[in-house]
Amino acid sequence: ASVSEPAQKCCTENIQPFLTSILEELMGPVSSGFTEVRVLFDKEVNEIIQDFQKTNDMTRLKENVDQLMTLPFNSVKMEPCYLKVNLLQELLQDLKSRFKVYHIDFVIQRTQNFMQELMENAVYTFEQLFSPSHQADSAKVATTIEKVKLRVLK
Repeated sequence: ASVSEPAQKCCTENIQPFLTSILEELMGPVSSGFTEVRVLFDKEVNEIIQDFQKTNDMTRLKENVDQLMTLPFNSVKMEPCYLKVNLLQELLQDLKSRFKVYHIDFVIQRTQNFMQELMENAVYTFEQLFSPSHQADSAKVATTIEKVKLRVLK
């Protein structure tokens, strides 16, 4: 009871007025990281479409879709997404000194984990909605892939 009132006053005066600007500042790198995940997924699926249009090979299409499933675990391809979030390191340094925010690396790591999880969900959903083995008409495969990609990105 004796701590509650001074703690509320401290939060109201010293923290709450800054929360909106802090969140806006932090959301820049987070949003750009998640946008990069979306761009990467889009790019990879477009490459699958282009490859299929050139080869019209259903076996190769299945291999490419299987390879897409490993995308969330491909650190080289996911690296640009993760780098966007590394900007939080600089932004959080200021918060660390002003508000005693600790475990900056944990915040960045959790954000990157969420990015990987988002990519896992995207490729899983893509696989569920599009199965090359169920495609009877190879002329419509590229169109179907594009529709599924757009559905996943939605």
